[in-house]
Amino acid sequence: MNAALRNHPGPIPATVTVPLWIHVLTDGVTGAPDAAVREQVTVLNQAYAGRYGGVDTGVRFELRGITRTDNKDWFRNPLGLEDPMKSRLRKGGSETLNLYVSQLGELVLGYATYPNWYTGNPRHDGVVIDWRTLPGGALRNFNFGFTGVHEIGHWLGLVHTFENGCSEPGDSVDDTPFQATPTEGCPETRNSCTAPGDDPIHNFMDYAHDRCMNQFTAGQGLRMRQAWVTYRGGVTAGLTRSSGMTGLLGTQSGQVPIAPPRPLTGLADSLFLPRGRG
Repeated sequence: MNAALRNHPGPIPATVTVPLWIHVLTDGVTGAPDAAVREQVTVLNQAYAGRYGGVDTGVRFELRGITRTDNKDWFRNPLGLEDPMKSRLRKGGSETLNLYVSQLGELVLGYATYPNWYTGNPRHDGVVIDWRTLPGGALRNFNFGFTGVHEIGHWLGLVHTFENGCSEPGDSVDDTPFQATPTEGCPETRNSCTAPGDDPIHNFMDYAHDRCMNQFTAGQGLRMRQAWVTYRGGVTAGLTRSSGMTGLLGTQSGQVPIAPPRPLTGLADSLFLPRGRG
């Protein structure tokens, strides 16, 4: 993927608008309420616009529809039953983000496909997240909706900030310092490599608690738009091309504090599972 992004001859889009379909799985009783699903879309657009901190990445999400499917097997085992689930529900082409909201196990909160995987298996393209990670959900420390933000970052071509540890090429983004291992919890600061710069513990592509995450970088925004035009074709009506980077990466003058998530009626607030984002 790195070589393809470096060698792509076309212009880098200043903004991209991603068509979004959300597929809510339930067991007939348990599953994500519509209010939380729509709040997740708001969180995605705020996070990628730099409203919590960091930069405006130029990426936006346009909700095209929400489907609801009662299937207890798909709800509780979306990874094991990925093929029938996605074959039945998936909509659109390479440009369309299909977000599946189900219930995952104790070791994973979500997983995603990378853009360079699309041609090899287009049917499985998309992102799966645990419904309890939606804003106000039941997973304490992971219920601001940032699991969705993180996993969609992968779908758009980002890897973890701790990729390759302290060794080149790291996460292949110049403005995220090297990081030896994932962040746990929400430390005040951390520096795990001898290279300059503290660990990017507030980055959405790390593993910190949601309250600690608030930003993408300019380099990450650029990489996502490069991946979009390289692999996803720039085929949506919302795509605006630019021959350069003018007006593309406006940094925030300060970081906006993240408000606590609104609780969802009827969800236990005592659940806690360890971070397991893909």
